[in-house]
Amino acid sequence: MAGMDDGWTELTLGERIRRLRNEAVMTQDDLAATANVSTDLIRKLEQGQRQTASLASLSRIAAALNVDLGVLLGPTRSAAAARRDRPQIVAIRDALTNVADTLGELDGVDVPDLADLGHVAAREALRLAAGALDPLRLASARSCLGHVLILQGRYADAERVHVATAQQLEPTGQVSAAHWSVYGGLLLGGASSAARQGRSGVASDLLAEAAAAAHQTERDRIDYDVTFGPGIVVMQTIDCAVVTGDYVAAAETARRMPRDSGLPLVSRSRHLVDVAHTQLRLDHPQAAESALLTLEHATPEWAALHRLPRVLVGELLTRGRPSSRLRELADRLQATPAPLEE
Repeated sequence: MAGMDDGWTELTLGERIRRLRNEAVMTQDDLAATANVSTDLIRKLEQGQRQTASLASLSRIAAALNVDLGVLLGPTRSAAAARRDRPQIVAIRDALTNVADTLGELDGVDVPDLADLGHVAAREALRLAAGALDPLRLASARSCLGHVLILQGRYADAERVHVATAQQLEPTGQVSAAHWSVYGGLLLGGASSAARQGRSGVASDLLAEAAAAAHQTERDRIDYDVTFGPGIVVMQTIDCAVVTGDYVAAAETARRMPRDSGLPLVSRSRHLVDVAHTQLRLDHPQAAESALLTLEHATPEWAALHRLPRVLVGELLTRGRPSSRLRELADRLQATPAPLEE
């Protein structure tokens, strides 16, 4: 597959930007104009004269390159390389990994033998689930495929898989809490996919349905490898708001996080990063600092391995006089101040 390869994790931020820009057939001026940043910023990042920029600028650069911010900042390989492939390669890949048969719309479609192991694993899980005669197991496998598609940047396909499966699983009458959990998880997957396409209205409708389903589960739970409940709904609602740039809504939603939320540790880490990102965008640096310190205290390994907390800390270092706690956190994460934009 074109785009990212196993060496992607070895590339610096500037090298990633240059590679993505070249594959998109854009000049530095093109990228700067599209992202509404200076050409000098792009040039310095690509040449290694600057190691970072403000998160707002990086977000616009990622959007201009048609990739998730995580592709630029993430420490591991992301299948979102689809968005950087040549259009012809994307079309071939999409045809080979058609999702129609997983929804019962086509018969006899061969499972592709691709290097994309996430997709292959999800397809194998679907094959095994189909023989289990358990609709919840099959729906869970489709949910897994949907999340792989999100990582690939195939948001329309991901939304289609999540929403169509949720419609097939929509509860009627008395059903188990596990049924509500898997159903709600599918709705959240659909909302996440829709938000990443800029379809805020669709995402809001799906989130509202998911919130109603969460009332039936009463608590955060894991069923058929799907995590769902009131806390997860709040977390995903914040994620969708951050993705669409509605930071006021994200902050308001964060206040609704249940105090006794049973978020798994990884989900809680993602949530705290979203909270810190939101507070920084709303010019509340102390609240952002508090969220990042809480994150690092709860999961120091996760915080150290992911670049986004480091970028957020780097931007906080430029906001007034850094506290001793922030400077110590920056040392632990090896974060440096984000230079001011030209």
